Amino acid sequence: MENFYWIGLKSVPGVGNVAFRRLLEQFDTPEAVLKASPASLSGIKGMNSAVIDGIKNAEWQRFAEEECRRLEASAARLVTYVSRDYPKSLFEIPDPPPFLYVKGELHSRELSIAIVGSRRATSYGLMTTGKLASGLAVHGICVVSGMARGVDTAAHKGALQAGGRSIGVLGCGVDKIYPPENRSLFEEMSGKGCLVSEFPLGTLPLAENFPRRNRIISGLSHGVLVVEAAEKSGSLITAQYALEHGRDVFAVPGNISFATSRGCNSLIKQGAKLVDCVEDILEELPAGGRASAEAPLFSPPPRNFALTPKEAAIYELLARSPLHIDDIITQTELTAGEVSSMLLHLELKGAITPLPGTHYAVA
Repeated sequence: MENFYWIGLKSVPGVGNVAFRRLLEQFDTPEAVLKASPASLSGIKGMNSAVIDGIKNAEWQRFAEEECRRLEASAARLVTYVSRDYPKSLFEIPDPPPFLYVKGELHSRELSIAIVGSRRATSYGLMTTGKLASGLAVHGICVVSGMARGVDTAAHKGALQAGGRSIGVLGCGVDKIYPPENRSLFEEMSGKGCLVSEFPLGTLPLAENFPRRNRIISGLSHGVLVVEAAEKSGSLITAQYALEHGRDVFAVPGNISFATSRGCNSLIKQGAKLVDCVEDILEELPAGGRASAEAPLFSPPPRNFALTPKEAAIYELLARSPLHIDDIITQTELTAGEVSSMLLHLELKGAITPLPGTHYAVA
């Protein structure tokens, strides 16, 4: 029943990701929002008459009922942003989705590297992608990509063949297999890795969805490796998101005669780290240095934590940069008492750590 209200609120026209989280900060649950009076809704920033009418009419109910039936039939599940399984790294991006559709095992905290590149990759690009993805997997690092043809497919396969984990971020519903020739890979990913999407079930792989899903590829990752990319490509959009999100950007140099090399070579000129072996990536990761298969580079912290909407509002701010308590109060719509209480709760969960001068940062 909880999924019904989460899906329903998200389907209301005018309730985007930011408005969704703002409403939950005030009402705590989607059910409470959808049952709230027009008068109480009107006091929330961004709530105009059209949005309030959308909340009070029955359209969202019909969609939510149908989507819940599709969800049950698809073997997927919903992971909301207050869940302990929701990837905490997504709080570092400006527009984290309030929930994800998930097939497979999604970890709250996991060291991941995204590998992206051309759908029309050369044999060199595919071979290099597979080799680097396998090398990362051997060191316990999850490989994230977009399940598209070319480099994406090679990245997922390389990680899985090395016995590692891989996350596929889709530009369609998790019940849609695209491209169709990747049916067996989809099945393997949902069993040995994970498929995620912010798009409702049944959503087709429309061109406008892919740039949007690229921010999640970046958000899930510590860094983004571009293997082959033309000068204007979706891979460079992902690299740009990575820069905006404070992630490392890596690039594999390519033959100057190939159009698919120009994007990577341009990134290197702009300061991306040149990669010709997996060690070039490993030395930039939090554990520093190299590791063997017997001693993985990174073990996820044992403590995962769920969040209330108010705690999530504060955690999201601190995930981007440490802040003074007064700045937290100013940047949220919470009272000073609520902020102090939420900070204490987050500290007890091991989610944040206090710094000198009543500053706070994520743990």
